[in-house]
Amino acid sequence: MSVPSMREVFKRHRWRLLLATVLLFTTMLAGVGLLGLSGGFLTAAALAGALGMSGTFNFFSPSAGIRGLTMARIASRYFEKLVGHDATLRIARDLRVWFFQRALPLAPARLGSSRTGELLARLITDISEVDGLMVRAISPLLALAGIALATAIGAALIYWPAAVLLLVLAVLVGFGVPAVAVRGGNAGEAQRAQRRAQLRTLAYEGLEGVADLTALDARDDWTLRVDAAAQQLARSDLRRRRRLIAGNVLHSTIAGLGLLAMLWLALSAFEAGRVEAPFAATLVFLTVALLEVAAASGIAWQALQSARVAGRRLAEIVDQAPAVQDPATPRKVPVAVGRVEFDNVVFAWSGEARRLLDGVDLSLAPGERIAIRGDSGSGKTTLSALLLRLWDPQQGAVRYAGVDLREFTQDDWYRQIAWLPQGAPVFAGSIAENLRLGDPHASDEALWAVLEQVRLTAWARQQGGLSAWVGENGATMSAGQARRLALARALLRNAPIMVLDEPTEGLDVDTAHALLIDLAAALGQRSLLMITHDSLPDGVVQRAYRLQQGQLVQMQ
Repeated sequence: MSVPSMREVFKRHRWRLLLATVLLFTTMLAGVGLLGLSGGFLTAAALAGALGMSGTFNFFSPSAGIRGLTMARIASRYFEKLVGHDATLRIARDLRVWFFQRALPLAPARLGSSRTGELLARLITDISEVDGLMVRAISPLLALAGIALATAIGAALIYWPAAVLLLVLAVLVGFGVPAVAVRGGNAGEAQRAQRRAQLRTLAYEGLEGVADLTALDARDDWTLRVDAAAQQLARSDLRRRRRLIAGNVLHSTIAGLGLLAMLWLALSAFEAGRVEAPFAATLVFLTVALLEVAAASGIAWQALQSARVAGRRLAEIVDQAPAVQDPATPRKVPVAVGRVEFDNVVFAWSGEARRLLDGVDLSLAPGERIAIRGDSGSGKTTLSALLLRLWDPQQGAVRYAGVDLREFTQDDWYRQIAWLPQGAPVFAGSIAENLRLGDPHASDEALWAVLEQVRLTAWARQQGGLSAWVGENGATMSAGQARRLALARALLRNAPIMVLDEPTEGLDVDTAHALLIDLAAALGQRSLLMITHDSLPDGVVQRAYRLQQGQLVQMQ
């Protein structure tokens, strides 16, 4: 399934966005018309009273127009907010889905270099800037352009020089002044976004590591770092507000001069007999209304600038090339369980001369169980990552049933593997919800059976059964219990190959050995590649290797 672009996410809601823009334009137009009509009506009524013509003056038509414009403004304003917020929330939802769809294929190879707090900032804050792009920026600017044109047409029907003046004012205060105010602000917005992400990252990591910070007596130091980041962000916000204030001052200056110019123009036209007094007043009030509408253009321009910067930040993540690519013409994974083979595999991390794997050969037959040992950093986890096809080898090949893994699609290959990584997470939710990530259709009986295999049955019953809440990151569990629950989830997955990375980490020796013996029985005909530091009971694996200096050496 192809993932849409960010532009296509917005196009999906184009009719709601168009309706919100039309309603905003209607609200503005009703407001401008209301002020212009009211000003002309009040002037005409005052003159009629002063000249003793109140008996013949038509009060009803202008009054009806004022009431109609008032009701139209109230109704359009209500529905504009309703439709605009609905569109924004829908776009926010779809943008987050889009971000996940584009970012998840990059994990862990590409996303591993990004801090979790930084990714959260992009997922939450940057998307919040982008989702209101239309409603907070483009729609107001389009509506303002429409209002300027409509106001100029209305003024032209009264006195064409006034229409020219209104157009000049609209360009100056609606587009010229904000453009000057935000000029050069892209760098400031980028720095503000970076500082906001830095603050979020420090706050997140501080909360995640509060136990370690407390044990190391480092909480005060970390708090100072968070406070310094908050102050930096506050300074960026202050500079942003100053730019907006400077724009507002310039806007007010030009607006005042423009209003004086329109007043002079209207009075001159009245004195020359070209315009009647009520219409001259209407021109002045139209100017006031247009200037009032244009006052919000600075905020719209800033929102546009922020959204563009946030959009580029999102693109920096999702536009990265994935570490592995699906083939143009993929092959189907054989139905029959095949042999896994590492054939003269070479792998080194980018920028490093040392080869973690240097000509590795390994064969894993269907139903066979193999253990890989080695020192930390020797390349054991990298070996399993190549089998999972999180990376591709620089030389050699990893094959399944004689076919290079690069000839399968990633999704097809992932269905053949159950994986227990180091640090496998326990998600906020119930025991059952965590287990069913391995098999969404597993029955309660199957869940209890797998809990028995990992020796968690007594604990689960004590917690209240399968519906018991385990807390975020397994807050209600010990490290060993969390590890066993993650192992149970992997066992539920109906895949012919199981890859376990340190499956007994956090368990005492007796429990670990008992678990491994049960695991060997539970695997059935599935193949097993186990990465481990620990000693293994007899019968758990058929062969064991040690990875050293990029080579596999079989252990006796």
